[in-house]
Amino acid sequence: AAFRAAGFTRRGAQWRSDCDDPGTPSYTPGAIESVKDLNGDGRPEAVISEGGTYCYGNTGTAFWLVSKQASGGWKLMANDTGIPEFLKTKGLGGWPDISVGGPGFCFPVLRWNGKGYALQRREYQGKRCAR
Repeated sequence: AAFRAAGFTRRGAQWRSDCDDPGTPSYTPGAIESVKDLNGDGRPEAVISEGGTYCYGNTGTAFWLVSKQASGGWKLMANDTGIPEFLKTKGLGGWPDISVGGPGFCFPVLRWNGKGYALQRREYQGKRCAR
């Protein structure tokens, strides 16, 4: 159910996003990277990743953050190209800011605004930076 909430479909033994990788050697199908309660509501969140330079360029990976809802279903909270790092700083509802890592030195930090994760600032090693 978490994969479906993230927009993945099952193809054979693999969960795949809409990335239409033709089978390049760098491709890795969808996988659950971690499961934990990120916002303190007692319900789990899952980070799903998929990899490959065909779809995700030099970063080579993308992530989807899904949250288990009180109804039992899952909801997509965030999706971006890069490697998520959950920070100690928080947005509305106790949701942690997400630094989206990849090549380079000035990474976007997304903050939950009550409706979705949006760009809030850029940081490198905990210090603000300009792109």
